[in-house]
Amino acid sequence: MKIAMFTDSYLPYNSGVVHSIETLKQELTSAGHEVYVFAPRYPGYCDEDGRTFRFFSVPAPTNADYFLAFPLPGHLKAILAQIKPDVVHVHHFFGLGRAGMRCARQLGRPLVYTCHTLYEYYSHYLPVPRSMARGLIRKVCANFCNRCDVIVTPTTATRDYLEHIGVRAPLRVVPTGIKVEAFNEQAPGWLRGRYNIKPGEKILLCVARLGPEKNIDFVLQCFAGISEEFSGVRLVLVGKGPQEKELRRLAESLGVGDKVIFTGLLTREEVARCYRDSDIFVFASISETQGLVVPEAKSAGLPVVAVRANGVSEMVEDGVDGFLTGLCRDEFMDKIRLLLCNEALRREMSEKSLANSRALSSVNYASKILDVYRWCQVLKG
Repeated sequence: MKIAMFTDSYLPYNSGVVHSIETLKQELTSAGHEVYVFAPRYPGYCDEDGRTFRFFSVPAPTNADYFLAFPLPGHLKAILAQIKPDVVHVHHFFGLGRAGMRCARQLGRPLVYTCHTLYEYYSHYLPVPRSMARGLIRKVCANFCNRCDVIVTPTTATRDYLEHIGVRAPLRVVPTGIKVEAFNEQAPGWLRGRYNIKPGEKILLCVARLGPEKNIDFVLQCFAGISEEFSGVRLVLVGKGPQEKELRRLAESLGVGDKVIFTGLLTREEVARCYRDSDIFVFASISETQGLVVPEAKSAGLPVVAVRANGVSEMVEDGVDGFLTGLCRDEFMDKIRLLLCNEALRREMSEKSLANSRALSSVNYASKILDVYRWCQVLKG
């Protein structure tokens, strides 16, 4: 099968969406399918596979690391006429996603859209009142979805959200898969060695973009309370984003500046090594369709303490491989405290995390997406 994927978020940019697309591409290619990716051009970055097509792009006004593509319709049409894809799979409802939609309609091919992101939770980046922005995003999203042949959502919570905002097109729940072995085969010691963390200290890990939608300030406030009771605990924040300076100042004002490590952007292998050396994964984002970092952490054997919200609520089996809490500092801290005080419980949950993560293997993920493609082909006749 030939699959044309259109994405506004792709390498060398680093995000959960990028990792999801790369994982799917690799698994489909390994199974003998041809995957062609249409993405923004990044200065100095070259693809070596011969099946990635880049288009003129410029940095986004609100994020200089993220590039927005402007494909020429004639150029795009000529490429697709050569490839002759069997299905078009788009990963955004703007930019290249809309270009992909036009191409699918012109070619008469099935159009699949994966809803990776709940964009209304990112409305603070738009230069209009938030209530107006959220209403507009919902309307545009629903309109786009209803013009697709099928929408893939990583969780039932995301499916329910789309139905709530007026999506009537077919919806299929397919959790994004991960390469489990990439996170549980790392040698220990890298994180502690790089950041001079003592052997006896416990590490709380959070992997997330440092932006308001990820609720990192909540994590810092909870950690400040925990550090008053447990002197030998460190918080490691992996990621970068527009709030980094603000969050560093908050850590200092809370009196934990010397106990919080901001790693900045790391490679995928380095992130996997961070999981390997940590003791508990903490996550407070309320904007996730799935929260891919949660199953990644579980595949490294980390128990998870997370806020019960949207897709994350389906990634943790509460009381088994971690804990889900309300957006309440006392409740969140209580669960962290419980795991720090009870090593037997932490180890038990660690074993359950690793076992449960195998259900989200990348091979299963690709197989289910292929089923969606085939269903679409039958639907289109």
